[in-house]
Amino acid sequence: MQWVETTGRTIEDAKELALDQLGVDESEAEFEILEEPKTGLFGRLRADARIRARVVPKVPRPKQERRPRRGRSGDGRRKDGGDRKKGSGGNAPEPTTDDSPATPEAEGQGPDEGQASKPQGSSRKRGNRGRSGSKSGSSADNQEGNEMSDEPVSVAEQADIISEFLTGLLEALSVEGKLVRNQIDDDTIEIGVEGDDLGPLIGPKGQTLNAVHELSRTVLQRRATGRHEGRVRIDIGGYRHRRAEALARFVQAQAADVVEQGVARALEPMNAVDRKVVHDTINEIEGVSTISEGQDPNRRVVLVPADSEG
Repeated sequence: MQWVETTGRTIEDAKELALDQLGVDESEAEFEILEEPKTGLFGRLRADARIRARVVPKVPRPKQERRPRRGRSGDGRRKDGGDRKKGSGGNAPEPTTDDSPATPEAEGQGPDEGQASKPQGSSRKRGNRGRSGSKSGSSADNQEGNEMSDEPVSVAEQADIISEFLTGLLEALSVEGKLVRNQIDDDTIEIGVEGDDLGPLIGPKGQTLNAVHELSRTVLQRRATGRHEGRVRIDIGGYRHRRAEALARFVQAQAADVVEQGVARALEPMNAVDRKVVHDTINEIEGVSTISEGQDPNRRVVLVPADSEG
């Protein structure tokens, strides 16, 4: 993903503008400060802050190998030879110190830990637990191939994976649709779903479409364990295009009022994608500019006369 460069009265203002241009939240972007804001006489701003930002490449979190149990030898018996009730009480808090993510293997240890506190347990059962622990270790070794990689994953490869996911989704829902791939630029590919009766996949105000997009990103992160280059967008039934065109027309009308009246106007809260449409539209209009206010999901764009900026 290419870097975008923005300026603002403060570092935060420049970051907010960059986020809106990228169409993502702050957690999905990385920043580099190019120039700090400079003040002149009487605290007046002499030079704006300047930064650059880009979308962070999506890389799945590596799976961590479980830590071995303390105080047990390979055959499942305690090295210190202590009695079982006393040892069980000392080891109970140990899982809380392990900050590795929960896995099916870790959750499967729950019943065994309950059996460890029973006084009738035999040494043979303890030995079985030792073998179970070694099995978990070998399973973790087999997962090494799924760890994160620095190998780049091209936008075309990402589009192939998402296309396969969308095809399976349409089949599972018994919806007839055709996938159309459109190369927006070197870093962006849009996959459109065309067909009849696609309303259930769009949902009210595009909520279902947004959910499908998030699911596709999850599938992509799990299947492509590398550094993702560019981005893939999804549109269903041309909804995003129609909304972007309608939003652009609305913003143009609002911008004309701002230029004529010389008074700033705040728009309703929007998601990052719609805010990007607003910024891109205003960039083509003389005499008006944009700023962003608030925090998601109530973040909004404000249209301000260009001569009043700063």
